[in-house]
Amino acid sequence: MSYNPFSLEGKTILVTGASSGIGRATAIECSKLGANLILTGRKELSLQETKEQLTIQNEEHTIIVADLTNEEACEYLVAQLPLLDGCVSNAGVSKMLPLQYYSSNVLNEVFQINCFSPMLLLKYLVKKKKLRNPSSVVFTASISGYNNIALANGIYGTSKSALSAYMKFAALELAGKGIRCNAVHPGRVNTPLISSSWLTKEDVIKDIEQYPLRRYGNPEEIAYAIIYLLSDASAWVTGTNLVIDGGRNLK
Repeated sequence: MSYNPFSLEGKTILVTGASSGIGRATAIECSKLGANLILTGRKELSLQETKEQLTIQNEEHTIIVADLTNEEACEYLVAQLPLLDGCVSNAGVSKMLPLQYYSSNVLNEVFQINCFSPMLLLKYLVKKKKLRNPSSVVFTASISGYNNIALANGIYGTSKSALSAYMKFAALELAGKGIRCNAVHPGRVNTPLISSSWLTKEDVIKDIEQYPLRRYGNPEEIAYAIIYLLSDASAWVTGTNLVIDGGRNLK
């Protein structure tokens, strides 16, 4: 076997939000590198479609349907898990809304999915001792929560900013247990998450011009970065925000 420091051979990895987009791509690419996948999300049919696309099929790949916005469901999910070598907290929701139209319901919905659920999931993973020493937790944040400020994106961006801040606290607290925590911050990626936004085709063309590489990213390009953070190649990396945005932050 050829040398590969990014190999995930024999590692068991939980991927949330595995139904589509970055979560699905991450699961597929992890399977190519030998990982055993546990896929979770709210849509069983979509999770099954992801599982069928895994390159290497084995009995270790499993699906657990769970709504992580429900704390009891989150705890139930964790109770079913084997020991993990990695966790990708990827589930998220986008909401573009001018600030004068904010409401408590919308704020609660976005923050619950994008920030609170990953926090509670990690709580139970640690409490129930489901993460090995060593292991790696990767959060999918966003450049909207890093340094890319755009109109009507305040709720989403703030929720991802909060997730990024939490990641650093978790990295510090869990380092002694051998649990590394990092976050990826993608720019706009070609996933269902952006296709339902309020941007017109003209808005998209204008937005793409802000990217020096003149295109949006593809889900697998984010997955490769997540794989790096899951792998032993990043064994000395924790508390880090990895920006993957086609140069958007240069503008």
